[in-house]
Amino acid sequence: MNKYEEAKQRIRGSICPVVTPFHEDGSIDEETFKNLIDWQIKSGSHGISVTGTSGEPSSLTIEERKRVMRLAKEAIDGRVFFTPGTGSVNHDEAMELTKYAQEIGADAAMVIVPYYNRPNQQALYTHFKTIADAVEIPIIIYNIPGRTAVNLEVGTMKRLVEDCPNIIGVKESNKDFEHVNRVLLNCGRDFLLFSGIELLCYPMLAIGGAGFISATANVAPSKVAELYNAWEEGDIKRAQDLHFELMPLNDVLFTDTNPTVAKAALGMMGKITPKLRLPLGLPSEELQEEVREVLLSMNILDKQSV
Repeated sequence: MNKYEEAKQRIRGSICPVVTPFHEDGSIDEETFKNLIDWQIKSGSHGISVTGTSGEPSSLTIEERKRVMRLAKEAIDGRVFFTPGTGSVNHDEAMELTKYAQEIGADAAMVIVPYYNRPNQQALYTHFKTIADAVEIPIIIYNIPGRTAVNLEVGTMKRLVEDCPNIIGVKESNKDFEHVNRVLLNCGRDFLLFSGIELLCYPMLAIGGAGFISATANVAPSKVAELYNAWEEGDIKRAQDLHFELMPLNDVLFTDTNPTVAKAALGMMGKITPKLRLPLGLPSEELQEEVREVLLSMNILDKQSV
């Protein structure tokens, strides 16, 4: 078994895309960040990702992204696998960050489809192949057309998988369930398919998905990890029950731009200072009250503490 086949066996489950906590002055709260990672691991998350959408990467400098990645690697300390987000709208930055992930010993790098500039499919192929050819680290493509305004089509992904042995999987935040079925059909049943859409976490497991990278795990890591565990153990009813049990939380966390609501929730839980860097800001008071009610209904918040 080569190292990429081994990675496909190991990188599975609930991967939490941890938020980047800030102090009130906007500086990175490193101690809180390390505490969040420790809490995630102790709560059952199978892997950790940082500087993806939930980590506000576009509000961080390149050096800050590297610092966050290194802090995460140190905090994880080999307890679970580590798949940082290394993509960027800028090709050279994505290359630099992916090489850095390899340098610090990450288990894989998650590289987003470039956002805003809307490359065509051949340009996307060239972008990903150039990065993949420059490193040996396993790569997980991050396809999120709702943010990037362009979908990495199945045919393009198939070409990349055929031509780049270190491209081992994809985080699919495409709500088109026909598309994700065709990803596995065309890229191979052993290709790692991770759901980035909360309501598709369970359905993707049913077609052979490897797990999920769900922002909801920031707030309810135990339940999100338990959904995967129940499926793996063959307890289909428990997995289905958790799927529906988590739905109100999934829904409320995405009533405003991620990670604004997740950070508000974590603030209510006493895990972080609920601070975002501009241009993002906290959700309205009305929405925060909805969040509080959902957290109370799920016993994530204690009535006595509110």
